[in-house]
Amino acid sequence: MTTHSNTPAGWYPDPHGAPQTLRYWDGAQWTQHTHADQQQAQAVPQQPPAAPQMPQQQVPQQSAGPDPRVQRQVQQQAGVAGGGPGGGTLFTEPVLVVNQKAKLIELTNEYKVMDQNGNQIGSVTEVGQSTLKKVARFVSSLDQFMTHRLEIRDAYGQPQLVLTRPAKVFKSRVIVSRPDGSPVGEIVQENMIGKINFAMNVDGQKIGAIKAENWRAWNFAIVDHAENEVARITKTWEGLAKTMFTTADNYVLQIHYQLPEPLLSLVVATALTVDTALKQDSRGLG
Repeated sequence: MTTHSNTPAGWYPDPHGAPQTLRYWDGAQWTQHTHADQQQAQAVPQQPPAAPQMPQQQVPQQSAGPDPRVQRQVQQQAGVAGGGPGGGTLFTEPVLVVNQKAKLIELTNEYKVMDQNGNQIGSVTEVGQSTLKKVARFVSSLDQFMTHRLEIRDAYGQPQLVLTRPAKVFKSRVIVSRPDGSPVGEIVQENMIGKINFAMNVDGQKIGAIKAENWRAWNFAIVDHAENEVARITKTWEGLAKTMFTTADNYVLQIHYQLPEPLLSLVVATALTVDTALKQDSRGLG
């Protein structure tokens, strides 16, 4: 058949066929049909073209609004009056509230990170655990002989820092790195007896320290290389029921002023490191 590029698409009589035959031009080629084919095709409603798929945007893990329980935890339990409005991120808020998910037996460390009003601005979760490792954690107290890896994530679930605590025998060491693997520094336990202290090291140089203020290592002062206090960690009381029957630990990190990098990232990491380095070893059923 002859091609007519300017002919509109549609149904046309077939000049060479029987009276009951038609031709259909789709803009590129002719095809031969009957009147029944035409009626059937016209009975089917034309569907509009599908809308293009837009990339799915990630939704931040924000809570509905200020949480009076978190505000009470900060102001009454931790004694923090507040540091003014922050920037809404893990690295721009003056107060970070770190609450661990309550579990009877802790097989995977999970934390929610909020600002001083209870708005969730991040989270922490343990990654890379095998089933065998979880079973070992359940039936024994072998945590200190295992390597633990945690991701600090922002409100959109994107990793910001990675904490790796290698298997330890006596003293803890936590390696802090960026998600791409580039190093930030290390948090290294300095002593085993008395008030526990940690050094914050970068390229082998000590740029700060974390100092326990009592032998139970619940509250910590964070100082810079000149021994000036730049932040403070306070463990908050989570209630008798949780304390006796679950593994939940809750902390408030107060940063006194905006810190330079990499000290800021190491200070933010300490809010998770303290629990991972000191409290894990006594958990399990063993």
